[in-house]
Amino acid sequence: MTRRLLLTLVCVFAFQSIMAYAAAPANPLRKLVNARKAKWQSAKREIAQNVPAEKIKALIVDGQNNHNWRATTPVLKDILEKSGRFSVDVATAPTKKDKEADAEKYKKDLASFKPDFAQYDVIIGNYNSSETGDEWSSEARKAFEEFIKNGGGYVSYHAADNSFRNWEEYHKMIGIAGWYRDADTFGKYLYWEDGKAVTSDEKGRCGHHGPQWAFLIEVRDTSHQITKGLPKEFRHCQDELYDCLRGPAVDVSVLATALAPKDKGGRDKHEPMLMAIPYGKGRIFHTTLGHDVPMLKSVSFIVTFLRGAEWAAIGKVTIPVPDDFPGADKPTFRH
Repeated sequence: MTRRLLLTLVCVFAFQSIMAYAAAPANPLRKLVNARKAKWQSAKREIAQNVPAEKIKALIVDGQNNHNWRATTPVLKDILEKSGRFSVDVATAPTKKDKEADAEKYKKDLASFKPDFAQYDVIIGNYNSSETGDEWSSEARKAFEEFIKNGGGYVSYHAADNSFRNWEEYHKMIGIAGWYRDADTFGKYLYWEDGKAVTSDEKGRCGHHGPQWAFLIEVRDTSHQITKGLPKEFRHCQDELYDCLRGPAVDVSVLATALAPKDKGGRDKHEPMLMAIPYGKGRIFHTTLGHDVPMLKSVSFIVTFLRGAEWAAIGKVTIPVPDDFPGADKPTFRH
């Protein structure tokens, strides 16, 4: 027993001596331990930085549109997937051609159209019901509203802001819309003036664009994650410049605008081009850009679309502003 106790005391003493030696400030063993520890911590940080972020699940909804959705949806999908940030599915609603072929079957199919929005982080709207004037079912509308209210994201792409004339909650989500109701009853006209977004009840048209041209876009909110780091001004490609959009216009953050001059059919006002809107816990990115496939090849569209979609999905932006983003002089393209 005495020998065992003595051996234990010797071991304890030896261990304490080693630890004291290692802890000595000038001890080479301590330096080695600290160097190994620092190297391990650096390696862990490097591994964490190189682990790909989990892909954002996106759903493009199309099937009806007075624009060329059959051509633009594949391009939008390609833009999202090539960024490496998104995985993309497509949900195609019953179409105008379906209605013309068999009206009864179309009616049943549209009534049963209800994508499982909850599977996704963000929905991309390439859908414009002005083509038929028909609405989604109340179940589909309710499911979409709940998806956004509970933290989901939505991107209103170009003519998606012409859609759903009788869906008031949708109009609240996208802030402003056009081409449907009488301007006197539809809502407020939103534009930029004297350094801020203003609304007006003035009478006039509700939704309009002049001839396509390459217009200058001005960033109005340089601190928002979508537009942070973009040039203060940049030249967008030849596109439709939407003006006189109206709606509830509640809690709309105007991120960027473009002047719609009278000689191009506008009212000499700075019209919203890029917007961010909250809805419950969710986020909506509203872009009026991107009329057709050629416009989707412009870097100004690609980058703002990607950053807007990422923000709508997760509330932050990690996609950088690339070197080929245009300045104020001319648009840039990717082919």
